[in-house]
Amino acid sequence: MVQIITDSSSLYTPEEARAAGFEAVPLCVCIGDSHERDLLLDMDQYYEKIDRGLLPTTSQPPLGDVLEAFETYKDFEIIDISMADGLSGTYQTACGAREMTDHKERIHVFNSRTLCGPHQYMVQTAQKMKESGSTAQEILAWLCEAADNSESFLIPQDFSFLKRGGRLTPLAAATGSVLKLKPIMKLTRDGKRLDKFGIKRTMASAAESIIASLKDRHLGKDHILYISHGNALEDAQKIKALFQRAFQDLEIRILELSAAFVAQGGPRCVAIQYIRR
Repeated sequence: MVQIITDSSSLYTPEEARAAGFEAVPLCVCIGDSHERDLLLDMDQYYEKIDRGLLPTTSQPPLGDVLEAFETYKDFEIIDISMADGLSGTYQTACGAREMTDHKERIHVFNSRTLCGPHQYMVQTAQKMKESGSTAQEILAWLCEAADNSESFLIPQDFSFLKRGGRLTPLAAATGSVLKLKPIMKLTRDGKRLDKFGIKRTMASAAESIIASLKDRHLGKDHILYISHGNALEDAQKIKALFQRAFQDLEIRILELSAAFVAQGGPRCVAIQYIRR
């Protein structure tokens, strides 16, 4: 038997994941004197605290929680689909928990090299494969292929969050803030960091530049595009319309980012990601 385990980068709460047949261990989020778990805090209050000048911080799921999940399913072949190593310590925590068990040969910690939308799709598909009778090795082989066929872009609206998180140099952040420019960041192929992809003056022109770069990918019915946002639904909808005009038969899903990812990309950030089915 196979059991899928993941973290809140998949944008599933523990209850939602359990209802779907797998487990999701949430990251930790701190803001002010509040210590919460990702996806389990009131987002209106969260944004209100940010507006008051409080800065959120995040950390990986507690080692004990991951170990407990592994022990709960000790008689299963476990596949832990983790968010990208390098953007969080979540993958390393899962690897550490695996080493503490007496059944580590049945635990496979998979570095998705992505997060949020594509990560969610990987988890959903792995669960479907499990339910259809696929073996752990068959699921892992598909996950490796999926990780190789995904790209992620981030358009932040508040440079201070990227600067504080080391995502931009101080000079680039200061220049962009003064000129009201919109940087575009791209996740590296190994999933370990965000590189500067370009700078545009508007959200629409930033999206158009991503569209232009993806023309040779021939996005269509064989792909899913995710537009994830941090309380910026109107921007996400406008970007969706641009992609719909550019790519025929492309399924586009809009998701709302959780507190952990808003803490990194900042309020009103927009992530554009695709993965091949």
